[in-house]
Amino acid sequence: MSTSSSPFGSSSVRAAGSGFAASGRFTRPAQLDQALVDHIAGGADPQKLSEVSHATAASLLDRVHHTQDPQVVHRVLTLVEHEGVDLVAELWSEADPESLPGVLWRLYMLRTWMHRNRESISRLWRVGEPVAGASSAIAGVDQAPTADDIARTADSILSGAFVGDFAVALERASAFCSVISAGLLAEARRRQERAAEVGEPTVAGASRHFVKTAKSLHGTATDFRKGATLWREGRLE
Repeated sequence: MSTSSSPFGSSSVRAAGSGFAASGRFTRPAQLDQALVDHIAGGADPQKLSEVSHATAASLLDRVHHTQDPQVVHRVLTLVEHEGVDLVAELWSEADPESLPGVLWRLYMLRTWMHRNRESISRLWRVGEPVAGASSAIAGVDQAPTADDIARTADSILSGAFVGDFAVALERASAFCSVISAGLLAEARRRQERAAEVGEPTVAGASRHFVKTAKSLHGTATDFRKGATLWREGRLE
């Protein structure tokens, strides 16, 4: 996902590695063990980086699961904002989507995208919810959410992954992406009809962008759904 000039937002979580890798300080999240991330400082080889990627993801999840301290939960929830996206991307963005670090990366980027585009996403939800079937109920969002509702949902999905049922959090994330994908497709159809009526190529171009984003979000929804299945089977590592 990345922000866009479009009134409806962005590309998808699958593109988050480039879309959110903003320049800035390369910092160590205080919630991660120093020994695990020291390997990154000088540039680790791909195998070592993969090992660190999986180790940090498991360490972070385990640490929060074993604490009741709300401050720890909040620091982990806001890891990207307070520590910068660079190190998180370095650790997790290249991980297989059917792995724990790959899933956590997508969860963090989903939350970031939802916060940055909360108003446009709330409009897309209203468009997509009527045609999304059971997905809206699974995601736990009202039929007509406000921008603040979208931000709260983003927080509850990510925090639920750490302090609740991890598989349920992934299923909520998957359902949310599915509804927004449906909204984008519906908006694309509306714009295609308008383009045919008025003959505006810019309208047709926006429609194609929405379709592309919708397909990418659908892929992200699939990643989350597979992750939930693997977690329940004890195979998400």
